[in-house]
Amino acid sequence: MKFGLAFASSIGIEQDVALDICRRAEASGFESLWGGEHVILPSSIESKYPYTADGKIPAEPDTPIPDPLIWLAFAAAAAPTLRLGTCILIVPQRNPLVLAKELATLDRLSGGRVELGLGVGWLREEFEALGVPWERRGARNDEYVAAMQALWAGPHAEFHGEFVDFPPVTCSPRPVQERIPILVGGDTDAAISRAVRIADGYFPGEGDADRLRALVTRLHQAAEDAGRDPASIEVNAMFGAQMADPIAGVEQLADIGVGRVMIPAFFFAGPGGLDRLSAFGDQVILRNA
Repeated sequence: MKFGLAFASSIGIEQDVALDICRRAEASGFESLWGGEHVILPSSIESKYPYTADGKIPAEPDTPIPDPLIWLAFAAAAAPTLRLGTCILIVPQRNPLVLAKELATLDRLSGGRVELGLGVGWLREEFEALGVPWERRGARNDEYVAAMQALWAGPHAEFHGEFVDFPPVTCSPRPVQERIPILVGGDTDAAISRAVRIADGYFPGEGDADRLRALVTRLHQAAEDAGRDPASIEVNAMFGAQMADPIAGVEQLADIGVGRVMIPAFFFAGPGGLDRLSAFGDQVILRNA
């Protein structure tokens, strides 16, 4: 079992704290660090957050959400053995050529450690504030990914689509990895379909074991229907209630078919938090090494 420290960027926005988090995570046996994303949080939100019963995002207006790619570039030097991922990057909000450059640069500087966890977004008000169309964001996401992969494949790439259109161009440097792994986030049929079509991993937001098992079953069936080996799509799952008995929780998720457990860094926020992180490594991660 692999262990990722999810949303690490949100508890480490000051230099010394960020350095300590990265180094503690590395020493504690974590395999990866992850940063989340919202460019802004609107003061008034009517959109329903899909991962809580009341539809409210578990964040305050000034909850720190630093840019994940900049934070991960900092983390790359602080923790030189850990993989670096986004959980998740809202791809349809970004210019795909600029994003291709940013991801390739990060992959090059880190020696090939980047993973792109992506989603199409749930917060309509954020799209509106950014001036990005909300409608057809799923199709926009998929085309942006295809355009970025064309740029990463080699020089003189061209792309002609509905949302992206450019003549032969070269985007350099290109990633170290032959393919930057893609994780698709979300619990919907559309997210499962997208994971089967374009992803190396699937990252549902569901934390309940029974509902997670049902999602994984749907994923595997969709993969088989598409002629794809379900084992080629790694399942990443968030640790939630399992934290009450983490050793049993890891066993439970492994039985469901999870390949990477994502531990929210918020469990380790506040006084004594990083000591709790180190203890988690000793008591749980090393036990599963």
